[in-house]
Amino acid sequence: MIGIYLSGTGNTKHCLTRLMNIIDPDAVLIPIEKTDSAEMLRTESEILLAYPTQFSNVPYMVRDFINKNHEIWQGKKVFCLTTMGAFSGDGTGCAARLLRKYGATVTGGLQVRMPDSVCDNKLLKKSLEENKKIVKEADIKLDQAGKEIKNGNYPREGLGFFAHVAGLMGQRLWFYNKTTDYSSKLKINDDCIGCGACVSLCPMGNLRINNGKAVSNNRCAMCYRCISKCPKKAITLLGDTVIEQCSYEKYRSE
Repeated sequence: MIGIYLSGTGNTKHCLTRLMNIIDPDAVLIPIEKTDSAEMLRTESEILLAYPTQFSNVPYMVRDFINKNHEIWQGKKVFCLTTMGAFSGDGTGCAARLLRKYGATVTGGLQVRMPDSVCDNKLLKKSLEENKKIVKEADIKLDQAGKEIKNGNYPREGLGFFAHVAGLMGQRLWFYNKTTDYSSKLKINDDCIGCGACVSLCPMGNLRINNGKAVSNNRCAMCYRCISKCPKKAITLLGDTVIEQCSYEKYRSE
């Protein structure tokens, strides 16, 4: 088995790692942006695909990866794992439908609530203690799911008809324009010092330094890595001010 993931502030990577440690401790986990990630999937028969939901949808970067490498999914068994700040609907189902189109068998889905990773919007913000509780509950859910999967019982969260309706009506219809392509909305203000931290973090290679300041090339995956790590809080996306820089390490349960 192999795990492939997109993770912004660490939530999804943590969930995939914890789940895989139970299912198959020897499994290889690879970030989706790794240059040879698609090639590494070709020889594997069973894949665990993990990503954060965005507005009850699969991040465009993940959909783009699935579409561009459509030939590798034929005959594969794929399990979908998603993370969410509050609501997912059919976050797993969106990828499942696309994977089935290319000949994959979707073995199941798991949707895990984790601390909100949007740094520049007050919506869903919680205290440190509340977020630690969310992580603790997530870990319990992941451990239980891992044991079930190891015994051949795959959860099917987000894959059914009612989940599809919930995702569609709950968020996706109203925010569809935010997930139809890479975002061009990333904003970098004059506080930027051109340190290059964001450039090295971006999974899309979307950022570069020009005349001593970070510049966006309008292919933002909305992962929030750069916003969470900018030392000057100079980068925003949905909002105009960084309220709290997020990372899984900050919220992990002790």
